[in-house]
Amino acid sequence: MNGRKDLLDIESLSVEEINYLLETAGPFKNLIRQSVKKMPPLRGRHVLTLFYEPSTRTRSSFEIAAKRLSADVTNFTVSTSSVVKGESIIDTIDTLQAMQVDYIIVRHGAAGVPNLIAKHTRASVINAGDGHHAHPTQGLLDAFTIKEVLGPLTGRRIAIIGDIQHSRVARSTSMILRKLGAQVGVFGPGPLIPEDRHPDMQSFRTFDEVFDWQPEVIYLLRIQTERQKEQFFPSLHEYHRLYGVTDERLNYIRGKGIYIMHPGPVNRGVELVDGVMTYERTLINLQVENGIAARMAVLYWLQPETGSQRE
Repeated sequence: MNGRKDLLDIESLSVEEINYLLETAGPFKNLIRQSVKKMPPLRGRHVLTLFYEPSTRTRSSFEIAAKRLSADVTNFTVSTSSVVKGESIIDTIDTLQAMQVDYIIVRHGAAGVPNLIAKHTRASVINAGDGHHAHPTQGLLDAFTIKEVLGPLTGRRIAIIGDIQHSRVARSTSMILRKLGAQVGVFGPGPLIPEDRHPDMQSFRTFDEVFDWQPEVIYLLRIQTERQKEQFFPSLHEYHRLYGVTDERLNYIRGKGIYIMHPGPVNRGVELVDGVMTYERTLINLQVENGIAARMAVLYWLQPETGSQRE
């Protein structure tokens, strides 16, 4: 399948494109589990990570994915660049374009910045998270992970729990799951459940209602305090009591064989208790591993307009 220049969101991807990326991620996962973990498709290509916000998993995952495909990688450190002196995003991109980069992986606190950059560069731009708008590769790796443990997603039930309103992960993951035929329900503090969510996304008022719905996967989200302008619940202890996976709820989840996911970083004692991390159906580490394979598939698929040739 012919690739696009950029990956900016899940919404613009067709089901055929999504399925192609998920199918391509499978062989790449097999590759990274072998003793020889590199292949040459992106030899001679230059990948730049441009993160205006902190990141551990996403940035490292993209760097490993690019190196597995034999690309050269440069990590642009915003905090020590001319950005702190007032350099605009466009001027930064013009500078980087002059360095002949082929891929720019962007994370920014403002929604739409990756789209703006994509219009001003011939390099392929990958949105690694913009505000609370989109995080497409997280959606891809989540769908890849669920499909790996459950098989086809049609009719599967996934409950997303936590700060839905401010979560770009919730938006991208719920969208890709629904495009692939899954049912998605949401649960969290009332003000953190968006009123403009898709009408086929069921909303729950209590954890008991979530369990009565019989989800096969519970997807926990971090409370995005850095994006909130006000407190939406009395305390983190109260949040854990009402919306977290407590020891009692974990026992129920274990009895039903429900899978647990979380995009990280995990806040123990808030979204979940310590026991979740050793629960046999917790998929958090698998998500990290699958993130490398999914991002390899994206890099392999995209087609920069920089003129440099693949091997």
